[in-house]
This record gives sequence, structure tokens and C-alpha cells, in this order.
Amino acid sequence: MEITSLKPSFARKLNQQGLSPMHLAVLKGQHEMALRLLEVDKDLVRVRGKNGETSLHYLCKVESHHQLLDRFMQACPESIRDATVQNRTALHIAVENNRPDVLRVLLRSIGKNDHYQEEVNRQDEDGNTALHIAARNNQSQVQFITL
Repeated sequence: MEITSLKPSFARKLNQQGLSPMHLAVLKGQHEMALRLLEVDKDLVRVRGKNGETSLHYLCKVESHHQLLDRFMQACPESIRDATVQNRTALHIAVENNRPDVLRVLLRSIGKNDHYQEEVNRQDEDGNTALHIAARNNQSQVQFITL
């Protein structure tokens, strides 16, 4: 944290694996560090790493960290619109990883925004919406996504 206070741009730098400090904090389950980085700059959630994935995308894959996910969405609600190089959003990733708990948090967050329909209907590079992926994976608990 001392380094980021002296040189804030370092928090956006990627390592050789294409990961930022925020990506690493999420991957390693270092919630306090992620929250402190978020305090330094809320847009660190949107830093694109390897394959265009943000730390929000990584958070949608790992163990349940609802408090951190809620904080990310409160601090930077526009991050829900970020897509990977395959045009997959956090919604796509949550469904691909069979994370209905994460999907509920994301949908609750975007339900407050004007771009709800746009995000729910967004297609990846293969033309799939999150609902298409859920149907392909027989995830019947995701039916509410069309509401």
C-alpha cells in the first residue's frame, strides 16, 4: 500500500502473467488488500489483464466472496459492462462457472441501471448470451435471468 500511495500508477501495472495487483489480491483471497486497493482507485476493478479479463471477471470464478463482489459493484457499477477479448462479461463468466450466487449479486446490481436489458442480452463472440450458456449447461436455476 505504501508503494501505491507513493506511485499510484503501479497499481495498474501488470506482471509477466498479465495480472495486476488487484487481480492477484482476488485470486489469492486477500480481501483486505483488494478493498484497500479499491480505496486508492475504484477503477482498478476495470484494469484489463490477460485475455482482457478484469479482477471482477476473476472474482466471478473464485470462491464465494459476496462482500467483496458487493463492494466492487458499489464502487464501480460500470465494471459490469467490461468484456473479455471473447466478449464475455461477468454475467457470462458467472454462468460458465456455475455460480448462481454470483449471478444474483450481479443481476441485483445491474437491475438498478438503465442498461439491464443490454447487459442481459449481450452476446459473446460465439453469439451466446448468459442464458444460452445456462441452457447449454442445463443450469435451470438461471431461468430468472430473463426477468
